[in-house]
Parts: sequence; C-alpha cells; structure tokens
Amino acid sequence: MKNFIRRAGTDVPAGIVVFLVAIPLCLGIAVASGLNEISGIIAGVVGGVIVGSISGSQLSVSGPAAGLTAIVAAALLKLPAVEAFFLAVVIAGIFQILMGVFKFGIIGDYIPNSVIKGMLAAIGIILILKQLPHLVGYDKDYEGNESFVQLSGENSISAFVHSFNFLTPSAIIIGVTGIVILIFYETRWVKSKKIFQLVSGPLVVVVAGVLLNRFLVGKEYQLLSRDAHLVNIPVASDAAEFFSFFKMPDWSFITNAEVWVAAITIALVASLETLLGIEAVDKLDSKKRVSPPNRELIAQGTGNMVSGLLGGLPLTSVIVRSSANVNAGAQSKMSTIFHGMLILICVAFLPGILNLIPKAALAAILVFTGYKLAKVSLFKEYYQKGWEQFMPFVVTLLAIIFTDLLTGVLIGIAVGIFFVIRSNFRTAIFSVHENNHHLIRLRKDVSFFSKPILKQKLEKLPANSRLVLDLTKAEFIDKDVIDTINEFIQHASLKNISVTLNKSTYNLSHQLVDNNPVKADDSAH
Repeated sequence: MKNFIRRAGTDVPAGIVVFLVAIPLCLGIAVASGLNEISGIIAGVVGGVIVGSISGSQLSVSGPAAGLTAIVAAALLKLPAVEAFFLAVVIAGIFQILMGVFKFGIIGDYIPNSVIKGMLAAIGIILILKQLPHLVGYDKDYEGNESFVQLSGENSISAFVHSFNFLTPSAIIIGVTGIVILIFYETRWVKSKKIFQLVSGPLVVVVAGVLLNRFLVGKEYQLLSRDAHLVNIPVASDAAEFFSFFKMPDWSFITNAEVWVAAITIALVASLETLLGIEAVDKLDSKKRVSPPNRELIAQGTGNMVSGLLGGLPLTSVIVRSSANVNAGAQSKMSTIFHGMLILICVAFLPGILNLIPKAALAAILVFTGYKLAKVSLFKEYYQKGWEQFMPFVVTLLAIIFTDLLTGVLIGIAVGIFFVIRSNFRTAIFSVHENNHHLIRLRKDVSFFSKPILKQKLEKLPANSRLVLDLTKAEFIDKDVIDTINEFIQHASLKNISVTLNKSTYNLSHQLVDNNPVKADDSAH
C-alpha cells in the first residue's frame, strides 16, 4: 500500500501532464489522417488503458502516431469505406500479436545506441521547430506533425520562420510564462522544496495558461479570442450524439485485398515504431529498466484490435508522449493508464473545460521537453566517443529532421552498419614489420570484406622478405580470403618471400595448398 501511495504521488501528476499533452495530439493526428477527432480520442484512451495495462514497459505511452498519418490517409483513399479501414486496423492488431508470439521483438535489439540517441535528439529538435509556431499563436499546422514537409506545403523551417509574421501577443505571453515556470521548476532551490513537488511544473503551466487567457480575453483589446488558439474537442449535446461519433468495422470487406495490404503495412510500420519507441524510452529511464519487446508487440496488437473495433486510429508507442511522461516524473505505468482514463472521462463529461486550454501553454511544455531531449551535452558526449559513434548519431538526427522518423532511423542504421563494417576491417587484420621481417595476423571473424585489405598488404611486401602469416586467432575466415592466401603462397617464390604459416587453432589444412615452397608451421606462436 505504501508503495502504491508513493507511486501515485508521482504518477498521478505525470498522468495529468501526459493527458493534457495527448489531447491536442490525438485530435490533430486524427484530422490530418482524414478521420474525425473522436477516432484519435479512442486511440488515445485505448493506448493508455488497454496497452498500458498489458505492456511490460513502465514509462512508454501509446496512442495515435504522426508516423502513421500518411499511411492512414493513403489507405482511406484506396479502401471502399471508412469501415473497411477500421477492419484493417483490427487485422493489423492480430498480425502484431502473432509477431509478439513468434518473438519478432528481437529486431529492436539490433538498433545501435547511437541511432536511438540520435532519434531522441531529432525528436527534441522537431518538437522545438514544430511547437514554437504554436507557442507564438501560429496554428496553421496540426499538432503532432513530425514530418519535415507539412500538409500546407511549407516545411518545418519555413513554417518556423513564417510564424514570426503572425505573432499573437497573448499567445506569446502565455507561452513564455509557461517556459519560465518550467525553467523555475528545474532550479535546485525548487527541487529542494517538497511543497513544489506536490504539483508538477507542466500542470502549473496549463493552469496559468487558462487563467492568463481568461484575463486577456476579458480586456477590451481581446488579445486572444475565445475560439482561436485553444484546444477544440467536439462537444456532444447528449449521449446519443456522443455515441454517434463512433464507427465500427464492416466485416463484409474481409475478402478485399486492399484491406489486407493496409493491415500488413500498418502492422509492420506500427511494430517498428513501437520497438524504436520502447528502446528510446528505456534510455530515458533513470532506473534503467528494460521493456520486454515481444510482450510490447502483443500489447500493441491487442490495443489496435480494440481501437479498430471501436472506430479508432492505429496506435504505437509514441516518443513525444513518453518523453513528456518521463520529464513529468512518472515512475510506473500507473501514469499511462491514468492518462487514458482521464481522456475518456474528460472528453465524455468535461469537454467544455478542456476547450479553455490555450495551445500556447501545451506548446511550452513540448518545447521544454524538446530542449531536454536535445541538450548540447548529448552532442558533446557522442563527439567525444569518436566518429564511429558520432556520425551515426548526427546522420540519424539530420535524416529524421529532413524526412520522417522511420526513414531517418533506417538511414541511421545503414550508417551505423557501415561504421561497424569499417571498424571490423581495421581490427580483423593486424600487421607489423621490423626491418625485413613482417607479421600479418588474422583475428576473430575475417569476412570477404577484409579481402581487399589483406590483398593490399600482401602485394606491398618487398622482395627477399620474411613473412609470418598467423591464423591462430581467427575464429572464421571467408573462402575468398583463403583463396587470396593460397594465391599468394603459390607465387611468393617469385619475389623470394619466405612464408611461415601458423594455423594450429583454425583447421585450414584441407583448404590451404600444401605443394608450396613455404614453411608451414602448425604450432601457435
């Protein structure tokens, strides 16, 4: 009971913060996808309550993701009815459950840390670029958009610059006040005072934003109107109208090929984004807990099944909401579940109160979250680790900013693999020489990628020299490399090169030529 109360003391305020951040993101992503706002709300509730209950991740928050917006919009254009799309979401959930059962979650373990950190830093910069316009009152782009090219035709940078031509003084006052409050909450003095820990900084920002907005609209000059720059949740006049917002899947489309194509696409993309999400959130966890990936796929699959059955968007683990959850001080998945329950209760019974919240206040929270994800110290840390770590980090960051999350991560992984191969090239073959004596040692795994390096080193050996070719440390040698060694041994006498071959711990006797004018030493040195 004590542990529950202690967790509630941190998780309930964090859940409120995530709830406030999630509301406009759910609405914006739903509208951008071509569906009504309620579809986004349904996904938010399911992601919090259903996925949060089943998931093994303590800090990850699931909901509709910006990365699926284009896929959803394209599917809606191809499918005969919106009910067919919801059926595709249900089928996608089934595929994800099967992926979890058959242990496909291991894919996440192959993503380099430098790529994950680059992804987090990129999300931080994207949050700053995308939310600063909302912070100053320029709300042309929908909340939650992470793509470089916007639906309006602008891009992240041009929209950021363009927003300064549409400054709304009251939005700036609310946004700047919010950032000042969050900076104040980060000071040592505040952290040492228990009274400030009773109410989280982001929650204070929202309350202050509502009060400032009410004060400003009451003035004659009305810096902020009652309808502009505020959260805008659909308000139903009665229960019947509220439930009319819901759509159900139509099972008569089960034989439609486009439904299955959409389902498989959603399952694959959502699963990859989820695995990336939980890997990233685990890096932010101060307790360094590890989320079980296969269980997460099962949880996400269950969530997508329920969301599709209720007429909701497909969902994934979302880094933005998860980062806000971590920064708000969450300690367990109680905050995730609580945020989902709050969405349901408030949208059903208190939409008018939520519609008092200025978007500038929420933008302040997300801008500050972005700053914490993309701190200068992170860039310094990876620069000090060397180019093998720094380049995948930077390339991932830039690729995500100028394309989208999945494309950027795939580019980052490709660059990471390049540097891994490059590193193996350098360490697989070791050489040293003194006067006319040369040693070439093959170590660990020597793939065909190492063939050019070995060939170059052998060709550079001067005439009348002595070579010790040591294979005793090699665990694997590719056939192409063995052929290169054989060719050199056969022709070494032409340059009067004496070769000593050490190969006792790696059985090459049946692969290396025996009829050669060299000394073959079967004892390790």
